[in-house]
Amino acid sequence: MAKKLRYGDYLGAVRHRQRKLSYNEVVAHTRLSPRKTRLRPRDLYRLLGPYVGVRLAEQLMAVVPLASFLVLFEFGVLRSEVHGWESIALGMTAVVCGLMLFIEGVKRGLMPFSENIGFAMPGKFSTARVLGVAFVLGFMATLAEPAIGALRAAGSLVSRDATPYLHLLLNERSDLLVLAVGFGVGLAVLAGMLRFIFGWSLKSLIIATLVPCLSMTLFFAMDDRLEPIIGLAWDCGAITTGPVTVPLVLALGIGVSAATSAEDNPLSGFGIVTLASLFPPIAVMALGLALSLDGFPVLEATSSLGAAPAWYAISPFDDMIAALRAILPLTLFLWLVQHWWLKDPVKEGKILVYGITLAVLGMMLFNIGLDYGLTPLGGQAGGMVPAAFAPFPAIEDSPLYSYWMGVGIALLFALLLGFGATVAEPALNAMGVTVQNLTDGAFTKKLLIHSVAAGVGLGAALGVAKVIFAIPMALLIIPAYLLALALTVISSEEYVNLAWDSAGVTTGPVTVPLVLALGLGLGRAVDAQDGFGILAMASVGPILSVLVTGLWIRWRVKMNRKVAERINSG
Repeated sequence: MAKKLRYGDYLGAVRHRQRKLSYNEVVAHTRLSPRKTRLRPRDLYRLLGPYVGVRLAEQLMAVVPLASFLVLFEFGVLRSEVHGWESIALGMTAVVCGLMLFIEGVKRGLMPFSENIGFAMPGKFSTARVLGVAFVLGFMATLAEPAIGALRAAGSLVSRDATPYLHLLLNERSDLLVLAVGFGVGLAVLAGMLRFIFGWSLKSLIIATLVPCLSMTLFFAMDDRLEPIIGLAWDCGAITTGPVTVPLVLALGIGVSAATSAEDNPLSGFGIVTLASLFPPIAVMALGLALSLDGFPVLEATSSLGAAPAWYAISPFDDMIAALRAILPLTLFLWLVQHWWLKDPVKEGKILVYGITLAVLGMMLFNIGLDYGLTPLGGQAGGMVPAAFAPFPAIEDSPLYSYWMGVGIALLFALLLGFGATVAEPALNAMGVTVQNLTDGAFTKKLLIHSVAAGVGLGAALGVAKVIFAIPMALLIIPAYLLALALTVISSEEYVNLAWDSAGVTTGPVTVPLVLALGLGLGRAVDAQDGFGILAMASVGPILSVLVTGLWIRWRVKMNRKVAERINSG
């Protein structure tokens, strides 16, 4: 088909050649010499700079302040140097670039699938099939979480002599541990879908979940062999709520809720992430109990274990394989649900492939950064903290301070680390804007961020105190959640949803590996049984702080109304 030539093209060609051309000559010239667009390096920078810059800045804000704080604390307060800083710096660079690519890949490659499935399923699927898809999605999303790799690194830092069953879970049975965590998240997402479908109250689900969870915690606390598993189990609840699980589950839940729920509460959409942090502790404790009842020969099995977990990534090739195993099955499952079950053709396939490719490359880089950056930095910082209050061979003139002053410095370090990491969390800032809009300014963004950050900081300090003073985990976790349960009963539904979800927002893919490595390094330095529990306390802290803040807001609104009524009546 001949190309239609506009009169403007003819005039342009005439002016360009400075001579008169026939119409046929211009048409022939246009066909034979199509105009090509050439992009200079400057043009590429102008096109890609804003796109990459915003995403890079977001990850830098999450990583650089934390890393800088740890380095400055180690250098300025503990008077020590960061060992292997070159590899750590390269590892942290890989973390930043990996997270930037990974999160963008999740948005472009996985989120569209989840959103389409969430909105289309209720109208085309039976309830049983909806629940089945929700369970599998929660299970597979957990396996794709970047922070799940922190469990692999944690296994090499646990003593097999002091905590044989804990060492068994993190090393020889690490595959079962990850599967148990995924199974717990799958059940949590299934329960969340049931809540939307049948209109259940989140309060009822929280109570129904906490009762067996706290009962199992109390049972484990009475067995010396199983007691060390408590901290790991509750920490696993914090690991699961990351950049894969949260957006995919939220997209699915919002779609199902919009199609099935008639609730008109402005904050009713919150709360779906809550259960994903409560079911995994039950699953992990159930696995530990099963191994103990099975009579597994722990001493014989652990005697042959190496210093690192069996599937711990030690090379870029291993990291690539781990990334492919995590992302591709999840992608294939979402594609099968949409294409074969929903009969909905996949749109913009090239963009989806682009996103999935970014997600795989990003997870590979993140795993490399985890091995060489986050874990060594957190482990070094945690291992050096005892020099503030106790003799430490690696640091001259230790203890650097008097005992109680050094302990106070260690607790202040944990508080500032938790507070600063939370304030810099991009997801919390986004949640603050949403909450401020939905509550008409009653719960401001600044108030939410500060209340959540204070809860995380105080919880992290309690977790460090648990490690330093060898406080049984059950003595901290059970009273904290009983208090949270009491506040939940007297609080309104919308603030319950917000408070319990805020715990999941604070545990990102950078915070989790750093805090895990820090706790384990600290535990090894003070000869504690284990260093788990800091993440668990940092998760329950914001629940308490936001619930208390919500009650204060409700009281303040009530008092303002009374004052207004008095003024109007007078």
